[in-house]
Amino acid sequence: MAVYRFKPRLHSEWILEKQSGEMLPMGDVLRLLAAVDEHGHISGACQARGMSYRHAWGILRKAESEFQAPLIETSRRRGSRLTSFAQHLLWANRRIDARLAPTFESLASELQEELQRLYSEEMSVLRLHASHGFAVEGLMRLANGQDLLPLELRYRTGIEALASLDRGECDLAGFQVPVAEYQKPILQHYRRWLDPDRMLLLHLAERNTGLFVQPGNPKRIQSISDLVRPDVRFVNRQIGSSTRFLVHLMLERLGIDSKDVTGFDSGEFTHMAIAAHIASGMADVGIGVETAAWRCGLEFIPLTRERYFFGINKELVGTQSLQRLLDLMNGDDYQAYVRDLVGYDCSLMGHVQTLEQAFGPEFADRH
Repeated sequence: MAVYRFKPRLHSEWILEKQSGEMLPMGDVLRLLAAVDEHGHISGACQARGMSYRHAWGILRKAESEFQAPLIETSRRRGSRLTSFAQHLLWANRRIDARLAPTFESLASELQEELQRLYSEEMSVLRLHASHGFAVEGLMRLANGQDLLPLELRYRTGIEALASLDRGECDLAGFQVPVAEYQKPILQHYRRWLDPDRMLLLHLAERNTGLFVQPGNPKRIQSISDLVRPDVRFVNRQIGSSTRFLVHLMLERLGIDSKDVTGFDSGEFTHMAIAAHIASGMADVGIGVETAAWRCGLEFIPLTRERYFFGINKELVGTQSLQRLLDLMNGDDYQAYVRDLVGYDCSLMGHVQTLEQAFGPEFADRH
């Protein structure tokens, strides 16, 4: 199997411009603050970042001088911790990273393919269009990071991914379907692109979806019905996303007009962006998968379970590319990765199903 010669990596970095025109790169400062936040003391942060104690304090003191605000509080008993000012800087950076992550991953995948076309080797690449999620993110990193399976990724909403599969623009279309009472209306939402004569489903994982709230739940939010309260600020997923449509369905069932929800018209592109928004105090509640809440230290209020599938065309079955994907999904490394994702269940991972098997007789093959 041919392998990639290069693997592009894209990342964001702040540069602040002073009135004098001098540029202040923020990369080293933010990475050091993140390390202090993780390890709880400067020495651990220095070791993690591979820098001397003196150099680290030089970076921090220069930043404090520029901002005219302290960034670190130290004590013998509690070690080192970030000041409120530093925490706001760090969470602003995390919000930016969370917002840009899917764009950067898609662009890196495009760039990788463009670079590969400059060489003569032919490569069998699986084209994946999918809504953003932690299991998909891990699959991409493992596949391309170890040259196990060339995957070309484009992040799309569930409907966009299924439409791409229908047009032959991708080989795998990732989308989620909630279980129980919300399955039928979501399937109606997807129905135009669910063709049982042409499509099969590859089960990826099942996951918990619910509300994220700040630690201690200061607003005492308990359910979707609390979103209409005037003191509650909600942060939503982007227009066209299945999660946003799910929120609409939940509000509709309660007789609540989305116009009465403060923040319903907002739009973030990832679960982590929703969580970072709340953790930084810019909103009181949002909706997403449990993993994101856990990673950002938020409380989680479960609302439903979702199954995440890859839609595939039947012609892909039996091909070497699909078999390599199944081997990867059923391998120890990826299984362990998904099992470690809080709120995820991978017990059915890799199972290939018909639409009828997954969703019932109304999706029976007509041939």
